[in-house]
Amino acid sequence: MINTGMPGDVGPEDVGHGDAAGRPIGRRIVLAMLGLGAAGVAVGPAVRDGVRAALSRVAPAAVPDDRGFRYFSVVGSVPRQDATTYRLTVGGLVDRPGTYTLDQLAALPQTTVVHDAVCTDGWQVDDVPFTGVLLRDLLDAAGVRDEGTAVRFTCFDGAYSESLTLEQARRGDVVVALRMFDEPVPHDSGGPVRLFVAPMYFYKSAKWLSGIEVTSQVQQGYWEDYGYPVDGWLPGEEPVGA
Repeated sequence: MINTGMPGDVGPEDVGHGDAAGRPIGRRIVLAMLGLGAAGVAVGPAVRDGVRAALSRVAPAAVPDDRGFRYFSVVGSVPRQDATTYRLTVGGLVDRPGTYTLDQLAALPQTTVVHDAVCTDGWQVDDVPFTGVLLRDLLDAAGVRDEGTAVRFTCFDGAYSESLTLEQARRGDVVVALRMFDEPVPHDSGGPVRLFVAPMYFYKSAKWLSGIEVTSQVQQGYWEDYGYPVDGWLPGEEPVGA
């Protein structure tokens, strides 16, 4: 479901957390520890507390929050940014490259996309409302050149990246999100600005978004380099003929 309006109209993640040196922790290790944590609820507080202590070292936000999200990063620490420090650059194969502050993004027409957030690890959160600027509006403002066929996204964690084809990026359910659940996107959820690609698995929705670059071809993102599909369509969402 998609609603279009102005700010305030509407009422991790799936990547493994890294150590301090930026090396990703294996998903299976984290998931196994989470399984032990669930078992610890039945076995006793000693087991549960031990598992949580271990998770705090390798994946401090792996335990679901009140809404069911698991938040991870691929580096050991992500710097925080706010309205005074945040900048989003739009460039590459465009006629009018630019830089947006958080306030400038918030002043643009806002669209809310409500969709399930689905992780490749098997968990999902239903009907999540993400509100922000349609990616295609930012691309139109920049003026994509004829040779531009794809869009690459970079993040201020210094490591994560993603890509979409230009056709995918121009969909009406792809937003540069400033709000979720009618609140500012929190840091652990990729704030203050993140991407939300509703019809694809959550790894395509880059957190801590800092750069949008129009390119001549799709460039593999962080998890695609580890074998993930470049087109991360959810079941039943892939367009006919795609």
